[in-house]
Amino acid sequence: MFEDSLFDQMPRIETDRLVLRKLEMRDAPDMFEYSRDPLVAKHVLWDAQTSVSESRGYIRYMLRKYRSGEPSSWGIEEKASGKIIGTIGYMWYQRENNSCEVGYSLARAHWGRGYMTEALKAVIAYSFKTLRIHRVEAQHETDNLASGRVMEKCGMTKEGTLRGRLYNKGKYVDVHVYSILREEYKK
Repeated sequence: MFEDSLFDQMPRIETDRLVLRKLEMRDAPDMFEYSRDPLVAKHVLWDAQTSVSESRGYIRYMLRKYRSGEPSSWGIEEKASGKIIGTIGYMWYQRENNSCEVGYSLARAHWGRGYMTEALKAVIAYSFKTLRIHRVEAQHETDNLASGRVMEKCGMTKEGTLRGRLYNKGKYVDVHVYSILREEYKK
């Protein structure tokens, strides 16, 4: 069991157009549909998937994280279609600093429609109101400007650039780091 019980629930969260919920094995075809897209995989730390079985493997990994109460991700279900169109969730949590990082991915067909802003706002609200986390941060590769705009729309502040922070797709990449504190959220 994870050392902290903050993440043992991962409750269903509804927004106007989305449902954030635990992933299930039946979601594998939906997940594969978007995760096989090289443009979706370009700025995340996983490669474009090549089979539904890879999607099943990722879902099994999430199911283990749910059971052990580790920081994990929700599937993003579009209410209109009932399909999983992405994921959003916690990459890590530091108990001693009461802070976490949030990461996300979204099907290309849904880019530019405000879905990720809607999902991230819901996760930030849950993090502060329910989990009582002090600091939520996120990062994006410097050439993924759309992700930075999502973070800004959610009230996050750009803190700076970390050079060579991540090794992704065969090269070291720079990232911009954003954060929001609970007292800023309350305002």
